[in-house]
Amino acid sequence: MSARRRPALRALSIATVVVALATGCSSANSGANKGGGGASGVLTLGKPDGPQTNNSNPFLSTSAGATLGYRFMIYEPLAMTNQIKPADKAKPWLATDWKWESNFTKVTFSLDPKAKWADGKPLTADDVAYTFELLKKHPALNGNGIPFDGVSVEGKTVVLTFKDSQYVNQNKITQQFIVPKHIWEGVKNPETWPNRTPVGSGPYKLKTFTPQTTTLTATPTYWKGKTKVKELRYTAYNDNSAATTALASGKVEWSFVFMPNYKQLFVAKDPKNHKLWFPSGLGIHGLWFNTARKPFDSPALRKAMAMVVDRKAIYTQAEATLYPEITNPTGIPLPAGDSFLAPEYKSATTAPDVAGAKKILDEAGFKLSGGVLKDPSGKPVKLTFTDPAGWNDYITGLSIIKDNVKQLGIEAKVKTQTAEAWGADVANGNFDATLHWTNSGATPYDMYQNIMDGALLQPIGKSSQLGNFGRFKSPEATQALKDYANATEEATRTTAMNKLQKIMVEQAPMIPTAAAPIGAEYSTKNWVGWPTEADPYAPPQHTQPTALEIVLNLKPSK
Repeated sequence: MSARRRPALRALSIATVVVALATGCSSANSGANKGGGGASGVLTLGKPDGPQTNNSNPFLSTSAGATLGYRFMIYEPLAMTNQIKPADKAKPWLATDWKWESNFTKVTFSLDPKAKWADGKPLTADDVAYTFELLKKHPALNGNGIPFDGVSVEGKTVVLTFKDSQYVNQNKITQQFIVPKHIWEGVKNPETWPNRTPVGSGPYKLKTFTPQTTTLTATPTYWKGKTKVKELRYTAYNDNSAATTALASGKVEWSFVFMPNYKQLFVAKDPKNHKLWFPSGLGIHGLWFNTARKPFDSPALRKAMAMVVDRKAIYTQAEATLYPEITNPTGIPLPAGDSFLAPEYKSATTAPDVAGAKKILDEAGFKLSGGVLKDPSGKPVKLTFTDPAGWNDYITGLSIIKDNVKQLGIEAKVKTQTAEAWGADVANGNFDATLHWTNSGATPYDMYQNIMDGALLQPIGKSSQLGNFGRFKSPEATQALKDYANATEEATRTTAMNKLQKIMVEQAPMIPTAAAPIGAEYSTKNWVGWPTEADPYAPPQHTQPTALEIVLNLKPSK
């Protein structure tokens, strides 16, 4: 499947980051020797999303800057957070320090006085305040839905205030990228502005743009110092196959592409240099039910289906062992979420239990007759699984689930769509069940909030952009989410988190099928310094803000 972007940061995508070897030198690297990527200072990235439109608006998830990932090479965050180690303190970046009040309704940022824009102007507190005012004024740009209240400049610091606790949004706020006020204040409509000559504080600026290739060149006066990677070239491939071929042939050095047989297609082509690492954060992929449609409004039916899904088969066949396996029915990825597991689910497993599932259905009034499951009204239980054509891991996963639920007498079929049509149907509630990803964050809150929050609930036909695509209505879950977010004591958060896990297991608003990795394939032939399991300083995926940290850490291998 091509790039998938969650509202709060992933592209928890099965995306492809293609970094190909290139020849020639950029103006920022005029003294370099010609040759391989490390020798020339050139790194080429690409994705299988087809031709791009010239749009570098960093706030728009549909812009080329977001789709290809280069927005994070131009615009920098206040701090760098590590999604695979979400509990760790963020690394100072544009901000040297930040302090939250104990109730998390106020944060004060102190800025690095050395920071400046690529056009030479200083980056000041006014720029930071202006950026947050933009988000406050334009909800369409506020992809994380942060409820800003007050934004002010106090001396050389920036102060943000909120009406409610932002405990669960700390990382989202501190990792916000900043834009220059002196450029953006003259923009008539920032929600539609294509920003074709972007100016940021990062080490790269846009050199050329075509629908197929976008080139960024290093800024000689970058405020943090010189960069070893002098040029970035992003290529838009038409499909996964073309991107995979480039990766396997050695033309690609850095990628995030799903390959059913990665050992043969990638690793075996250059065992010494072809590497991959797919760590997990606290987000997942899963089968979302449209709980506003009968009979999928029945918790018993959903739970029974969850009890027969073979996650091991999905892990090995659909995900080719690339995506970490879900082994706990709460959906919390392990070991990342070990500390959050409720005591009653510490030893729980996702091993299929067909007999147990049939018992639950029988007790809820469902009857199995002639191999056909009928709901309490006597109607056969049928459903259609939908996902975009070409997203092979999802389509294979749906095929596995289809066979799994057949054991319960449920007739299912798989329907494919264009990604655009599917996205619209999911947002508008026009589906029975679909594989989709969730948000990820510093705790499982983001995942559960994305699935169960009544504050996101929209009626069928009205677009739901931020989550709860399954129209799950649970006042208890909504209250637990609110309790967790607003808690001032850890004990209160623990109680709320345990309640959310119980709702997830007992009512199954969605069936967790795989942990969402933030991984990549990469080559050490020309560049070294990649994050690894032994040195997990950042998730290796290039569409994350930490991609900038990775590029700055890379060095020529020779």
